[in-house]
Amino acid sequence: MTRKNPRPARLALALAVALTLTPLTACSAGSLGSSSESSDGGTTITWLTGSDETAQTTARTIVAAFEKANPDITVELDGRPAGAEGDNLVKTRLQTGSMPDVFDYNSGSLFQQIAPEKNLTDLTGDAAVAAVDEAFSPQVSVGDDVYGVPYGTAFGGGVMYNKKVYEELGLEVPTTWAEFLANADAIKAAGKTAVIQTYGETWTAQLPILGDFHNVAAADPDWAQEYTANRRKYATDPVALAGFQHLQEIHDRGYANADFASAKVPDGMRLLAAGDGVMYPILSGNITTLAAAAPDKVNDVGFFALPGTDAASNGLTAWFPNAVYIPNTTEDAQLTAAKKLLAFIASPAGCEAQSQASPPTGPYLVEGCTLPADVPQVTKDVQAYFDADKQSPALEFLSPVKGPNLEQLCVEVGSGITPAADAAKLYDQDVEKQAQQLGLEGW
Repeated sequence: MTRKNPRPARLALALAVALTLTPLTACSAGSLGSSSESSDGGTTITWLTGSDETAQTTARTIVAAFEKANPDITVELDGRPAGAEGDNLVKTRLQTGSMPDVFDYNSGSLFQQIAPEKNLTDLTGDAAVAAVDEAFSPQVSVGDDVYGVPYGTAFGGGVMYNKKVYEELGLEVPTTWAEFLANADAIKAAGKTAVIQTYGETWTAQLPILGDFHNVAAADPDWAQEYTANRRKYATDPVALAGFQHLQEIHDRGYANADFASAKVPDGMRLLAAGDGVMYPILSGNITTLAAAAPDKVNDVGFFALPGTDAASNGLTAWFPNAVYIPNTTEDAQLTAAKKLLAFIASPAGCEAQSQASPPTGPYLVEGCTLPADVPQVTKDVQAYFDADKQSPALEFLSPVKGPNLEQLCVEVGSGITPAADAAKLYDQDVEKQAQQLGLEGW
C-alpha cells in the first residue's frame, strides 16, 4: 500500500551516491544542447542521465513508452558518467544556468547541497508529484516544497536468509536480537555458517551498524538531528553502540564463515544459496548478485530487518532511490513537457517501463505501482515492510555526517582486532573531523 502526500512537512537530509563529471556525450538521436520546438510543431526536451549502459537502457525504455503516449513530445538523452566528476558537473550546470530541461540526481543530502530553492522548479501541488509516496517525499523536499519524483526502487539494509534451512531447523524470523542469537546458535549447532561475512568487500562489514538505524530511531526519534548537532555519540549512546556490539558478537561467538576476511559478495551469495551459510547481513539490492550466482536458488532466500531489543518497534532501515528534477531555467515552452515526463515516471506506466528495463529490487514509491509477480522473494519481503509502514530512512538520509573510516573500523571489530567500544570511540573521532570539514554548527 502506498500513500500520497503532495506537501510533506519535514526537511530531510540524505546521503546518496555521488555522480560524476566528464564531457557530455550524445546518447540518443537528435542533437544535444538546449531544447527546442521540433520541426513538426511538437516540443523537444533534453534529459541528463547516467551514461552507463544500465542508466541508458532504463532511460531509453521510459522515453519510448512516454513518447508513444505523448507523440507531440520528443525526449533526447544527455549522458553523464558516475562519480565525483559528475556530481561537480550537476552543480556547475545548475550554477551556470546550463542544465538540460530534466535531470536525475540523488535524493537526500546531496539533493540539499544543490540548493533546490535556488536552482530547481518547485513541484508542490503539481500533477507530477501527486502519486509520490509520503515515505519518499521528504527526501526531495525543503520544508513543505517538493522538487522531484522517485526514479528507481527503494531497498533495505537487513538480513538475507535461507528459508529452506530455517524451515528444516524449525526457526522463525527473529524480531529481537536475542532471538537472532538463538537462531544463530541453532544454525551453528547444525554444522552450518550462521552469519555470512564478506570483508573482501569492506563496505559489507558496515551492515550491522547501518542497517540497525531503524532501531536507534525507534528508541530515540530525534537521534539523527541530535547527532548532526554533535549531541549524540556512538560510544556513549547504548542504543547506537549496539550495532558495533552486535558485530563483535558475530565474531566472538564464532558465527562467521572461515574465509570471512577474503570472501566477496558473490562468495557470500553462493554460500547462502547452497544453505551452507544461513544469514547474511547485506543490502537487499544485492539480490541481483544472488540471481547471477545461483539463479535457480533465488526464491529459496528471504529477507528480514535487523532486529533490536524491542519486537514491537522492529522494522526496516530503508535506502531511497534517486529522483528526477526540473531546473528552474527550463523555459516555459519546455516546462509543460518536462512536467509531463516527470508525471509519467511517477506513474504505474513509468514503473512498468522501468521494470521492463531491469527487474526491480525493491518497491516503487509511487501510488498504484505494483511489483511484477515474478520478482524475487527478497524484493517481496522488502515491499512488505513498506506496506506495513514498518520502515524508516537510513541515517545517511537524515544526516550528512558519516566518517570515511567506518568500513575499516567495522572490519576490525568483525575480525576480532578492535573491541566494539573502542571502535565506536574511534568512529566518533572520525565523524568529528568530517563534520568540521562540512562546516556544521556545533562541531
